[in-house]
Amino acid sequence: MKIAVTKEIEVGERRVALIPDVVSRLVKQGWEIEVEAGAGEAGFFSDRAYEEAGATIIADKATLWQNADIITKVAALKEEELPLLQKGKSIIGLLNPFGNPELIQTLGEQGVNAFSLELMPRTSRAQSMDALSSQANIAGYKAVLLGATALPKFFPMLTTAAGTIRPATVFVIGVGVAGLQAIATARRLGALVEAFDIRPEVKEQVESLGGKFVEMTVEEETTTKDGYAKEVSKDAKQKSQELIAKHVATADVVITTAQVQGKRAPQLVTTEMIKEMKSGSVIVDLAGEQGGNCEPTEAGKDIQVEPGITVIGPINLPSSLPVHSSQMYSKNISTLLQYLVKEEQMQLNFEDDIINSICLTHDGELRNQRVKDILATKTESKV
Repeated sequence: MKIAVTKEIEVGERRVALIPDVVSRLVKQGWEIEVEAGAGEAGFFSDRAYEEAGATIIADKATLWQNADIITKVAALKEEELPLLQKGKSIIGLLNPFGNPELIQTLGEQGVNAFSLELMPRTSRAQSMDALSSQANIAGYKAVLLGATALPKFFPMLTTAAGTIRPATVFVIGVGVAGLQAIATARRLGALVEAFDIRPEVKEQVESLGGKFVEMTVEEETTTKDGYAKEVSKDAKQKSQELIAKHVATADVVITTAQVQGKRAPQLVTTEMIKEMKSGSVIVDLAGEQGGNCEPTEAGKDIQVEPGITVIGPINLPSSLPVHSSQMYSKNISTLLQYLVKEEQMQLNFEDDIINSICLTHDGELRNQRVKDILATKTESKV
């Protein structure tokens, strides 16, 4: 089958779906790869490197997409890209199905087969294809670096002739993949780390990385069947906020990572909590693009809150490390391609939990029930 690697048009997106090393392995296995000119340049992967790997460089995006059986992307589709997709084509990427369900519906109407990596199950079988996890690792790492850079203190304890410097305290809220990487990175830099999550089962993971787990008893289910954090009741949110407030007040750096797929991020840190923090403290809110875990967060901006607290709302942190984020994403994509395609044909068994979960549209049908429900709700609200 012919695979296209397209150049991303999302502002600030520096990643690429397949890197030359992975292209080389796919070509040796018999895949035909075409790459849009300049697709990897923002991530430091040259057209020449792709050619040496066995790919063909195509200058025109429309020609590239027309030639391909499967188009691979990173960022979600833009409206202007829809006319390039013809009936029977397949597209794989982070398609933002719950954020833009109308676009997914259009893909179905156009007869495009769409596979969304955000919907990959959190299972051991799917781990090598889990792009959300691979990219969250990078976000968690970079969040700590942002916090360390903005903090007017050292992270580690230092014993000097001028006296002993106490280590910084980092409080991580949300112990998913990003949170665990944030804990590990902060510990490597010498900080004392505390972490909170509504899921009690992550305690062992926190402690294995050298962090202290902040426990709270919740009398309800906190994890979805796919392994993601679940939205909890109003009472549970109130209880968690009270506990969080105590630890936010004593932290030098707070890193928030709590997100619920397809919904606004839970607001866990209020402006009143922030006002109780020590002057010079820093918050890095990784949920900024979903509305933020912190009340004053603005996506893409650094906000100053009295008394001298910096609230950072970074956007698309994986893109800031495009070499390794592309390398990891590329591995996810290549593994998925080999999972979907057997004997040079795409073979879709919808009894398979991986294929059934990630396939949004197929053969003119919108398959994802949650996308259907969101569209129905929007239609009802207009009536």
